[in-house]
Amino acid sequence: MRTITATRYVTPFREGGSMPALVEADDDGLYVLKFRGAGQGPRALVAELLAGELARALGLPVPEVVFCGLDPRVGAAEPDPEIQELLQASAGLNVALDFLPGALAFTDPETVDPALAADVVWLDSLVMNVDRTPRNPNLLRWHGSTWLIDHGAAFYRHHRDDSDPEAIAAQPFGLIADHVLLPRAGSLADADARLAPLVDDALLERLEGLIPAEWADPEPYVRFLRARVAGSERFVQEAEHARV
Repeated sequence: MRTITATRYVTPFREGGSMPALVEADDDGLYVLKFRGAGQGPRALVAELLAGELARALGLPVPEVVFCGLDPRVGAAEPDPEIQELLQASAGLNVALDFLPGALAFTDPETVDPALAADVVWLDSLVMNVDRTPRNPNLLRWHGSTWLIDHGAAFYRHHRDDSDPEAIAAQPFGLIADHVLLPRAGSLADADARLAPLVDDALLERLEGLIPAEWADPEPYVRFLRARVAGSERFVQEAEHARV
């Protein structure tokens, strides 16, 4: 993964509780910066990082995820004291996503190919992503394609306790019934056959190496994913049952 440095604070995005921001970086690109000092803490960045890189490895359309160094002085002109506090709490390394200029809000599941919809449902079942609902789909339309964004709510049970990853992996994920693309999805069994073999030891080892030790212990996440993908037929059946 690349590491960039924020050089200019452009504007906050106030729609979400974590208040991400649009920043310019030292490569002249624009990025959506997710702050380590936000209320969800660094584990939300771990979820963003892992789910985003998993999606990329599975061939799903996600903006590039990068590490982003932050000097709080880049936002010195921002008058909001809450933002200043967030910048100060997030000095150092954070996570950012490539900005998709001109992207439109996602409004119509019928625009998504059923095979792609099934792949997205499969991914979100794998990582227990609770935040891809009709109310908040976390999808964008850009250049005629559907793009996946905002995975900070994935691995949500790890935000509270990751002491027994295999037990967490075996738990049902009933919230998949609320997935915005579930009614549109094609065969989830076919998606499982396509994607499960890609989540192999080499990929898991690469993901483990990405997580900064000061953010979280990477081992429980890798153990969770290994157990979860080994039992993928179970969560596929859960999702299929949810749409009957």
